[in-house]
Amino acid sequence: MQWYRAAVFTDSHAISGFSTNDIAAAQEFYGRTLGLEVTAENGMLMLHLAGGGQVIVYPKPSHRPATFTVLNFPVPDVEKAVDELAGAGVNMERYEGLGQDEKGIMRGMGPTIAWFEDPAGNILSVMEVPEP
Repeated sequence: MQWYRAAVFTDSHAISGFSTNDIAAAQEFYGRTLGLEVTAENGMLMLHLAGGGQVIVYPKPSHRPATFTVLNFPVPDVEKAVDELAGAGVNMERYEGLGQDEKGIMRGMGPTIAWFEDPAGNILSVMEVPEP
């Protein structure tokens, strides 16, 4: 079997995206609560991430939150990040059977990680990745 390689994507910087049922609440959460640079255009948001990455957040009246993590934020210290998020009013999610501690941090089953939701119920995480 011969494979065709679409060269058009070789140098393309892909942009991920997910939906929300409330653009204004998403803009407030991602911009003010999480401190990301957020721009709005054509009724959608663009999240500008460190390193040049971008994520589109688009309105969808029939939005259903994903049942998986849509965006992971690598941090050098998950516990510190969880404390900062808690100080900003963000609650950590707790999932049965994952052995999370009282702060909602899971350790020892892969990377140290904690999950939280945006206002539309999309699942996000802070994941410990040591600095180089």
